[in-house]
Amino acid sequence: MALKVGIQLYSVRNAMAADPVKTIEAVVQLGYRYLEVANHHALEDFGVGFGVNAKEIVRLMSGMGAQIVSAHIYPFREETYDKIMEYNIAIGNTNIVYPMEHFNGEADVLSKCDLFNRLGKRSRENGLNFLYHNHAHEFQTIKGRMVEDIIVENTDPQLVNLELDTYWAVRAGMDPIELIRKYGDRIKLIHQKDISKMIASPVNVYSVIPREQADGERDYKTVIQHEDFTEIGNGLMDIQKIIDTANEINSASYIILEQDYTSYSDELESIKVSMDAFRKFKGISWE
Repeated sequence: MALKVGIQLYSVRNAMAADPVKTIEAVVQLGYRYLEVANHHALEDFGVGFGVNAKEIVRLMSGMGAQIVSAHIYPFREETYDKIMEYNIAIGNTNIVYPMEHFNGEADVLSKCDLFNRLGKRSRENGLNFLYHNHAHEFQTIKGRMVEDIIVENTDPQLVNLELDTYWAVRAGMDPIELIRKYGDRIKLIHQKDISKMIASPVNVYSVIPREQADGERDYKTVIQHEDFTEIGNGLMDIQKIIDTANEINSASYIILEQDYTSYSDELESIKVSMDAFRKFKGISWE
């Protein structure tokens, strides 16, 4: 089964802030039918993060033949989760993603795993899938064990699964192919960025900062430059092999493109360049 190609709307976050409805329309008109929202205002906005009500999203999606297939929620709080779920159920989205967490030692990781299990249970009871999305620091080690492994081993696969960000895995010195095979059907979504061929900083951030690190706040981002990102399909990553391996495992439905930073002045132009480059790959579907 071919991976469906989606787009993370964080890629056009400045345009979304200016006019979310017009931006969503433009993204879909480019040819992206599967959208993942990035709500960074989730304490006061329980939807897509830009003040658009659920009825308007349903109208937009149905009118354009598009679909919200996933939602990043940040900050993620238990006390607001019922309203988050209510909104996402109303717009027909079934994937809720916990997009980022920092960890201060083993006890904190295990405590967060308990939180993920609780949130996953509430999600499942409401017909939703709860996923955790990695950055680079989940591939730090605590007492010799990777944080991502601790999360996988201490969460219930019926309740908690993964959105694997392959870019951040590579920046952590990991092989995304090995990770896809290792975590297998725990991976329900793939996040795909790309590394610039002109990268000036080390590809593996843990070649210059300690991997054994109890405190995720000791920041890998000090090594990361905006110029390290390039339009997807134009960089260093072996994306075809990622697609092939994900299709072989056959547990992920979507490969979702995300452009954190771009040299283009127009974010929509950036995601169009990524779309044009990404069309060369096999084993994917835009429909």
